[in-house]
Amino acid sequence: MGGKTQQTGERAREYEIGGITVSGIKYLDEDLLLTVTGLSVGDKVRIPNDDKISRAIRNLWRQELFSDVSISISKTIGDKVFLDIKVEERPRLSRYNFKGIKKGEAQELKDKVNLVRSKVVTDATKKDAVTRIQKYFADKGYGDVAVNVIERVDTGGTNTVILTFDINKGVKTKINQINIAGNSKATDLKLKHTFRSTKEMARLSLHPADEISLYQDNSRSFGTYVKDLGFLSLSKTLNAVDPYFRYNFFSSSKFDQYKYEDDKVSLVDHYNSLGYRDASIVRDTVYKLSNGHINIDLEVREGRKYYFGDIQWKGNTKYSNEQLSRVLGIKRGDVYNQELLEKRLGKVLSPEGGEDISSLYMDDGYLFFNIDPVETSIIDDTINYEMRLTEGPQATIRNVTIAGNDRTNEHVIRRELRTLPGNKFSRADLIRSNREIANLGFFDQEKIGIQPRPNPEDGTVDIDYTVVEKSSDQLQLSAGFGGGVKFYGNVGVTFTNFSLRNIFKPKFWDPLPVGDGQRFSVNYQSNGAYYNSLNFSFTEPWLGGRKPNALTTSMAYTRLSGASTGADPNSSYLRLIGGGVSLSKRVKWPDDNFVFTYGVNYQNYRLKDYTLISGFDSGISNNLYFKLVLARYSVDQPLYPRSGSNISFTFQFTPPYSAFSDRDYESETTAEKYKLIEYHKYRFTAEWYQKISGNLVFKLATKYGFLGYYNPQLGFSPFERFQVGGDGLSGQNYFIGRDIIAQRGYSGPYASAATIFNKYTAEIRYPFSLSPTATIYGLGFVEAANAWDNFKQYNPFKLNRSAGLGLRVFLPMFGLLGLDYGVGFDRFNRSTGATRLTDIASFTFMLGFEPD
Repeated sequence: MGGKTQQTGERAREYEIGGITVSGIKYLDEDLLLTVTGLSVGDKVRIPNDDKISRAIRNLWRQELFSDVSISISKTIGDKVFLDIKVEERPRLSRYNFKGIKKGEAQELKDKVNLVRSKVVTDATKKDAVTRIQKYFADKGYGDVAVNVIERVDTGGTNTVILTFDINKGVKTKINQINIAGNSKATDLKLKHTFRSTKEMARLSLHPADEISLYQDNSRSFGTYVKDLGFLSLSKTLNAVDPYFRYNFFSSSKFDQYKYEDDKVSLVDHYNSLGYRDASIVRDTVYKLSNGHINIDLEVREGRKYYFGDIQWKGNTKYSNEQLSRVLGIKRGDVYNQELLEKRLGKVLSPEGGEDISSLYMDDGYLFFNIDPVETSIIDDTINYEMRLTEGPQATIRNVTIAGNDRTNEHVIRRELRTLPGNKFSRADLIRSNREIANLGFFDQEKIGIQPRPNPEDGTVDIDYTVVEKSSDQLQLSAGFGGGVKFYGNVGVTFTNFSLRNIFKPKFWDPLPVGDGQRFSVNYQSNGAYYNSLNFSFTEPWLGGRKPNALTTSMAYTRLSGASTGADPNSSYLRLIGGGVSLSKRVKWPDDNFVFTYGVNYQNYRLKDYTLISGFDSGISNNLYFKLVLARYSVDQPLYPRSGSNISFTFQFTPPYSAFSDRDYESETTAEKYKLIEYHKYRFTAEWYQKISGNLVFKLATKYGFLGYYNPQLGFSPFERFQVGGDGLSGQNYFIGRDIIAQRGYSGPYASAATIFNKYTAEIRYPFSLSPTATIYGLGFVEAANAWDNFKQYNPFKLNRSAGLGLRVFLPMFGLLGLDYGVGFDRFNRSTGATRLTDIASFTFMLGFEPD
């Protein structure tokens, strides 16, 4: 208490509080402050040193709003005392800024320091802001950040201050070396590779990085390396070279304490997977070097190697011991592997599914299933287990809810689900449902949520699906002038979530009616009078609404002039009018990933002084063909697949008109021969996707094609052949019935009218962004392909090879955009002078689709 009622030594006397005044406040409410003190007029207090007054002062300090608090006696009248509460408010924040860092960094920090204008500035406030600043830069690799907080009075306000954070980032702290001691069963390099986030910095030096180590002597001898025949061992050679040369130039070597703790667990897990069940990290330390970087030293204790012994099953009634042991796949004498055991038991469920004990039960409705592996005994180096199962009842799906579909009608999603009310619960059905929703293309594939909610009391489960809509429609729009034709342009739209039934309901237009999952596209291209093309297609994916039978209709008109620029475009041209209809049906054998498609198409070609093949430049041709496609599609998601395959076999054929005619085709002109085109054509395409690690994906693809004929007198049809090589974007060749097969690294086609082709592709892909607004990934590729005119020339081992790098960007409005840089190795030719990289390499672009 700031004031005193009596001199020291006087006895305490009881008073009644006659009044309370408050002084020194500028922002706070007086009544609120009095409420905090707990003092009221009429209270009895003993002067001096009353507990009520001491408690009132403590209550005010706890608010952290004041730099000084005191309670004094303003006067006394008889047995009444009048108190004055005097406070000095802490200053409030007027504004704050950063010094010593970039503008972009300052902008990001403003969202992280958690400072609010007019908020009271305390030591804790400043300390918290400094901690947040240091963490921000520590995440960027700056481990020795110095922050000086400068506080100055803001003369433009009342009791306000300006905070300036003067930041010295220092140099980036990188991991110079990770030293591991005590290991003999696993090499240093292998153990370091178990660290996912803690990586050593790249290095190229004559001085080894491990000169300093706290737990072991890292002196090395080239003579010892030779004596031990280390040069015969790749692992020993890499281990010897590692302190001098590290190629991981693109790996981050910043130190993160939290990630480092996780990485230590990964190291022990690796030992467990090798059978060293008792392995542990005895000690570790992180210390700074004179150059500002850090070393990490660890000492491990490996222990002895263990093996699996007898495995007994208890509590199983659904499956026999033999069935469960077969699925588990672990036998007596196998090296102990904790990670493998958990994986085979299904303790760690894979999002792609797989055969394990838990999936075996959960795919058959046993949602409440549980398995507990118990070590019953350890004899020497052998561990015996008892697998204790609780099967529980089979769960039935009760309710299925869907949320987040603002544009797409619920029935479009619900018809893709494999989890239906009344069905038995199945984890495999959940995984398949997730895949089917992703493949619709209407939702952010990274944010599809599936949440089962079990109801143990009645043995049912509710399943909640959540989706996030994204734009999937595409617009193509381009125009230009020049090239002698003065004008060229392209306008097209593709609506992937169209709704035909709402075409006359304006409230559903956005900008056209959406929500029923139908696909509608129209495209028009023009190059003045020299090239015009109009294409239309419509797909109803669920004809009738009950089964996934897709009906597709299409129409096309194209006219291409063969006249040179400036000449009469009508003097030479090729014109096409055509259309078709097809029906796709999902089949259940061999499994329900198969789709069978059958359809009929008609194309009418008119040629006028347009040379298609030798001897055929004028006339009318009719191409009536039937098309059968058997395809299997199990890709997990369309934009950036991580698993699954896409395999299809296509059989396309016309009626064998010549078999029903006795005409002498050898005496006829080519125009008469090809009035009715006849052929049979086969295509096989297969693509496989496999996740390597994280989002790093491997793609393997193979493609084959063959065109045959019925009548040797007619030979191969001038249409439906294969053009191989180049960028695959020669759009004007599509309407003459050629399949365009691209090959990166070759600037143009090296076969334009082949009847057989092979193509093989392998890619490594890594995503830079999986955002629904922009999916971006890079890739490295190798390709091999070739084409032949007939089977006599066919040589499947004579292929044109290429390799290179590429980038893909998928924007919802414009579709797929791509750029590749490839080197065509078989373009190298000394006789033609194609010996430099610029002679055998080329850029290729793609727009709207991935070329075949």
